[in-house]
Amino acid sequence: MFQRTHAIARKFDLQGSVIYLGFIAIFLFFAVTLADDGFLTTRNLSNIVLQTAPATIMAIGLVFVLSAGEIDLSFGSIVAVAALSAAVVMQEHSMLLGILAGLGAGLAIGWLNGALVAYLRLPSFLVTLATMGLFAGVARSMTDLRSIPVISDVFTGFFGSGSLFGIPSLILWTLGAVIIGHLIYRETRFGAHVIATGDNPRAAQVSGIKVPRIRLAVLMVSGGCAGLAGLLYAGRLQAAKYTLGESDLMTVIAAVIVGGTALNGGKGSVVGALVGSLMMGMLNNGLILMGLSVSDQMIVRGLIILFAVAISLRGTSRA
Repeated sequence: MFQRTHAIARKFDLQGSVIYLGFIAIFLFFAVTLADDGFLTTRNLSNIVLQTAPATIMAIGLVFVLSAGEIDLSFGSIVAVAALSAAVVMQEHSMLLGILAGLGAGLAIGWLNGALVAYLRLPSFLVTLATMGLFAGVARSMTDLRSIPVISDVFTGFFGSGSLFGIPSLILWTLGAVIIGHLIYRETRFGAHVIATGDNPRAAQVSGIKVPRIRLAVLMVSGGCAGLAGLLYAGRLQAAKYTLGESDLMTVIAAVIVGGTALNGGKGSVVGALVGSLMMGMLNNGLILMGLSVSDQMIVRGLIILFAVAISLRGTSRA
């Protein structure tokens, strides 16, 4: 009897369950306290989902990076460079070339990060910290701090304001990315190799996994996701600016960690990252409706990250 109870208890994953319990608790709190302030209106709830779409895309890429035992701090800068690249190219050429330029910029920066980490064996924290500053400067200098309008209705509809069968395009992009990311992470050899690399890179190398290639690949995935997020920002705002992605670093990291991805690798959840991103968006929305200042909002987000890190490290130590 005791062994059966112990086995059932071991199946309960505190780190995997806290995100869903936290999401429900925060939703109920705001639903009660902000019932007269429009929190539960369809428009407000849909805005939360739409506004978190780029962050969710970036979070999916970060799940792969953290699961492989690495870190990427540069995705916010990649967002700005990708959006500006797409907008500038579309002004001079076609929409298709603009899309390719935006995605290509994200993948190229991801490749640079990955090559430095995988083949020069530099710490990913230091590499992406450096490229974060480097490409933030590039984004500022690309257009002399000017905002570049996106005048293509097809582009803005496809990546921002459009809809299909009544479903906004941003929601479709989010669902598509989550489904594809989840299937790759859970059902493919690549996903298994990512988890094995993060869990024990030396054992993964001995078992035949090409660890440097995995490290290169996950940072390219993160760069590609950030590039797509840049296109979504440009489509929704109908403009590209160097400030895009600047404030997303803390939000995305919080969403991924709260969503159940381990900081030291070997464990992650794409679905958890989605829920974490929606929770952070709901939290930001609720705090604004409550009238909290920007500094107070930052304090609350910081406390949530500390709590999530504690849960992550506790779950890892028990394993």
